[in-house]
Amino acid sequence: MVVLVIWTLALLLAFPQYHFSSIAALPGRTVCYIDWPEYSSLDFRKLYYVCVTVLNYFLPLCIMGCAYSIVGVTLWASEIPGDSSQRYKEQLIAKRKVVKMMVVVVCTFALCWLPYHVYFLLHEFFPELFEKRYIQQVYLGVMWLAMSSTMYNPIIYYCLNSRFRAGFQQVFCCCSPTVGKEELELRSPRYMQTQMSIYRASRLEAAGSTSVEMKTE
Repeated sequence: MVVLVIWTLALLLAFPQYHFSSIAALPGRTVCYIDWPEYSSLDFRKLYYVCVTVLNYFLPLCIMGCAYSIVGVTLWASEIPGDSSQRYKEQLIAKRKVVKMMVVVVCTFALCWLPYHVYFLLHEFFPELFEKRYIQQVYLGVMWLAMSSTMYNPIIYYCLNSRFRAGFQQVFCCCSPTVGKEELELRSPRYMQTQMSIYRASRLEAAGSTSVEMKTE
């Protein structure tokens, strides 16, 4: 359902550019441009770019920010019991590290796409700023930065996630030592419950043995 909504929204946002696009023949070249309709009471072009900025940038940023904030608060609020096993503590610390990693991913997305949307909003509301000769280089710079946003995600995962780093090294084992399976092992909730049950049973057994010894004495 979520995927369907995303694709529908993407098609709706792209449709105006397809519908109003035109081709013009200039001396020595042919250009494609968007011939936006002109209304006396509504500037359709400005409205379109504002909607694109809100739906493509601010809305995803707010959703990701709220989701990771809820996850982060939940993980940081959960206390580690005093008798918890070392494995449980390691799992909780690992989850908190994942939250930190996702915060870095969201911040990277925000920083990479902000200049892109600011550029087009300024172009619509302050067109006189774009009469400079160097504006083409600015456009290429903000476009490159926006398109490169997903390139940084694997780098972030490699630097901040030990399992991803171990898997990466295992794939490219020709240039790195063999990685142990322990680094790549993902512990399921059922595994954690089993480990906790074994740990508690061993504690009860040890307590029972101590009680029997005291009664014997």
